[in-house]
Amino acid sequence: MSESVGSMEQAAVHSAVLVQGQPVAEYPELAPEADRGSLREITEVGAEVLHHPCHEVVDFGTQQLRDLIDDMFLTMYVAEGVGLAANQVGVDLRVFVFDCPDDEGVRHVGHIVNPVVHTPAEDRRLTVDTEGCLSVPGPHADLARAEAATVRGWDRDGAELELSGTGYFARCLQHETDHLNGKLYIDRLPRRQRSRVLKRMDQLREDVLARRAQRALELAQEPDSQSP
Repeated sequence: MSESVGSMEQAAVHSAVLVQGQPVAEYPELAPEADRGSLREITEVGAEVLHHPCHEVVDFGTQQLRDLIDDMFLTMYVAEGVGLAANQVGVDLRVFVFDCPDDEGVRHVGHIVNPVVHTPAEDRRLTVDTEGCLSVPGPHADLARAEAATVRGWDRDGAELELSGTGYFARCLQHETDHLNGKLYIDRLPRRQRSRVLKRMDQLREDVLARRAQRALELAQEPDSQSP
């Protein structure tokens, strides 16, 4: 999920940080996983891996899974996103990472494996807000999502994990789980609006990719001081 203007403003004023759903007293600007990660190419709309449900992870605690999550964090930051699913880096597994503020300015950071999303039965309100996607580089569009959402799954070591959010973070949880189910946000748009978004992507894509390349250079030049 790509970062919107609103999310950047929220991130700038966040008053608390939750990592894997738990509060922490201090946390660096970038998750420590990014220091260990390698940059991967982001797949774009039309790539087969984005358009079918991903396979569940069956082997937990492996170095391969840890490396994937590390790489996804770095790739997400380079692309200036707030969430990234494994199939967005070409890996057909049910994993996503996130570093996303909610509407109260709380920063949520972490990853989840084999997520299943739930919306509370007592609160099925929909909120329309702008949404974008790193695999649809450039444009944003208004889309209705549930105001609140909970995602249940596991962490990389196989421990059960439950993440809940409202507002923008709930949108992120739903967006990334959609990815792992083979659905992009533009697939939820009316046909004509989807066509307009894709046309706009063609116009913006080159500039977006250039910005990502510049961001990669900037992060590579920063000292390794992200770990707490």
